[in-house]
Amino acid sequence: MRFGATMLFVWLVGVAYAADEAPPGFPDDVQAFLGSYCVDCHSGEDPPAGVAFDGMREAGSVVQHRRAWESALKMVQAGGMPPEEQPRPNVDEIDGFISRLRAAFDYADRHAKPNPGRVTMRRLNRVEYRNTIRDLIGVDFDPSEEFPSDNVGYGFDNIGDVLTLSPMLMERYLAAADSIAHRAIFPYPPDPRVRRAWHRGIDPRVDDYPQAAEEDEAEGPEQRELREAIVVQDWRRVSSGASEPVESGPLYRDYPWREGADYVFRARVYAKSAPPVRVAVLVYGEGLPETASEDELAGLVGEAPGPAMILKTFDVTSDDRDEPETLEIAVPPMAQWKGMALALVAPEDGEPQGEIWVQNLELEGPLDPRPDSHHRLLGRDEDEPPAERTREVLTRFLRQAYRRTPTADELRRMTSLVDSVVADGENWEAGIQLAVQATLCSPKFLFRVEPDAQPQGEGTQALDEFELASRLSYFLWSSMPDDELLDAAARGELAANIEAHTLRMLADPKSRALVESFAPQWLQIQRLATFAPDRELFPTFNDRLRAAMLTETSLFFESVMREDRSILDLIDADYTFLNERLANHYGVKAANGDPIEGDEFRRVSLPQGQRGGLLTQASVLTVTSNPTRTSPVKRGRWALEQILGEPPPPPPPDVPDLPEDEQAVGSGSIRERMEIHRKNPSCANCHKEMDAIGFAFENYDAIGAYREKDGQYDIDTAGEFADGTQFRGAADLKRIIAGRKTPFARCLTEKLLTYALGRGTESYDRPAVERIVGRLEADEYRFSALVAAIVQSDPFRKRRGAMIVGDAE
Repeated sequence: MRFGATMLFVWLVGVAYAADEAPPGFPDDVQAFLGSYCVDCHSGEDPPAGVAFDGMREAGSVVQHRRAWESALKMVQAGGMPPEEQPRPNVDEIDGFISRLRAAFDYADRHAKPNPGRVTMRRLNRVEYRNTIRDLIGVDFDPSEEFPSDNVGYGFDNIGDVLTLSPMLMERYLAAADSIAHRAIFPYPPDPRVRRAWHRGIDPRVDDYPQAAEEDEAEGPEQRELREAIVVQDWRRVSSGASEPVESGPLYRDYPWREGADYVFRARVYAKSAPPVRVAVLVYGEGLPETASEDELAGLVGEAPGPAMILKTFDVTSDDRDEPETLEIAVPPMAQWKGMALALVAPEDGEPQGEIWVQNLELEGPLDPRPDSHHRLLGRDEDEPPAERTREVLTRFLRQAYRRTPTADELRRMTSLVDSVVADGENWEAGIQLAVQATLCSPKFLFRVEPDAQPQGEGTQALDEFELASRLSYFLWSSMPDDELLDAAARGELAANIEAHTLRMLADPKSRALVESFAPQWLQIQRLATFAPDRELFPTFNDRLRAAMLTETSLFFESVMREDRSILDLIDADYTFLNERLANHYGVKAANGDPIEGDEFRRVSLPQGQRGGLLTQASVLTVTSNPTRTSPVKRGRWALEQILGEPPPPPPPDVPDLPEDEQAVGSGSIRERMEIHRKNPSCANCHKEMDAIGFAFENYDAIGAYREKDGQYDIDTAGEFADGTQFRGAADLKRIIAGRKTPFARCLTEKLLTYALGRGTESYDRPAVERIVGRLEADEYRFSALVAAIVQSDPFRKRRGAMIVGDAE
């Protein structure tokens, strides 16, 4: 039996792939390892864990059963196998076995048949759904608030294999579609809102007007929610001068407004003396389409509270309060305005004279109170025949919702739905509203579908242009493709110009999705939201400090992305972003030595040493700690997994936790107590490097504040890597990691590729990963180079057929 297993491994590696390069062989020590420690158990009809080494005799087993071999390797590495009651290998035997088996994997990877992988059809996760609705519909609320949380796979919540669709989630989708459609489209538009206000005490002769009485048209709750509340406060009279205190400049009021909407402004006024009195109606605010000349504005009494434009001037001739004049002016659509004003106009040959009294004011609008989403979705040529405008609106909408050109049958079905609503007596807008609601419930909207071009094919196939557009947009924006991407896909030009589109999309504000979705999941700092350190031990920790920690990491990662810096700056940098609270927590001051004040975050230069880069940010240091103390194990494991791409195997069963009682805590520093803990032979192999990395961060307490001692004990931050490279402290460790470049570049590549694909990386992805890392080196490790290399890789642009020889089990 032992001889058979020995020959099996030699045969597996020797015949799995024919190549000019000679395959690695197993020396006698590895053959002896298998015969001594593996075969007695893992053979026969019912082997442990279902793994029988003597049953893997088919060609290509080293790849076909890759997961089983990798699992066995991890168990041996962790000390979980062989069982304690069986003869156990020493450290040298384990290291030799691991290195030889990895060499076999490496040979198989380099000579494997190309395989870009296959992504499970996956639904939109919560973030993708919310962003897609934002870009597709334009509603101003979060329709995913009631959705259940998404499951996580490979560290991310966009992995197709775990994005299941439960009955409860389907109910939420149906309810959200109904709510979205009714908020986005108004089949029967409400009347414009009119706000009127009268003012008591403006005219001494008028004492029977109610104070700020208001009249509103009847309206439902949805209409009320979408309309602006136009409320006019108390105004005084406009006068060129008087002995009593009165307003002597323009009377103005800020108004709520909707960009691009039409309004009508009215004022009922009369001249108390010396009519006619010339009055100007002004609109003011930043970003006006044009501005009144200085000469025009100089002729007014006083100044408006900002850049102003004269809409119209009037001569007020009435001096009878019972018959006031109504000044009416249309306020055209403007990019931005803030309010309206009335001002006296001075004659060319002197100062303005007279006085007007404002009896009441009125602002009506928006004249079309339907939301922007209504016009966005239903915009069309009014002169078109009904059938043509239905086709035009639905073609545009379905193209965006399905992320591709709709088929003739899909368009016909939706058109028939609209026609049936109209036939039942509703208007055309109601029909479109129902079509929108139906689309948002469709699997073609809720799922990202990549159908096989050749369902029975066994090779690889390139994604079509629209599938590529979706992969690209959901990677960089967590949202649907924009019109520019869809147009390029329709012309068949996206694949050929994908790098240019990638750079354009990275520059777009929507690429902040990488900051908000990828970065916190990669760094695992979303756990900070629920982390609760001991309040007695860490009294400075509160929700505001927690928020500041997260903000620092977010702004720092975004700066590397936006400024297209080297990804190595993520390991160590000479700057960060701080506000007063976090600066005090770090003990950092501004470059001129002044304290950093205020809640606003600012970019701060850092002296070389304690801080700089992600590894010494409080968000990371806190989530890798325990509530009462630091955890070198958690910090070391985090660095191995998220930075170096070498996750240690899971711990063997029944290993006791480090004692936390008062006697244990007082027995020595955390390092001394862990040294005793690691005397367990099953722990020593993995903890040797993991703990060494963790100890490098012991100068930072459980919430990331710097310290010189661990209680009463001195801190020892010395450690070394498996290859013997020694370091002391976090600064030294960061220098070594940044200097070696490749391990971190490979790790970040694998993390970002997993996020981009929506699946975990496999052994057959390794050649693509190495090519991406090679391009990074040639492009000075710039962030944009990493993203561009990923979107041009085979795993991103291609997929395998339904079956492929050599697929991992």
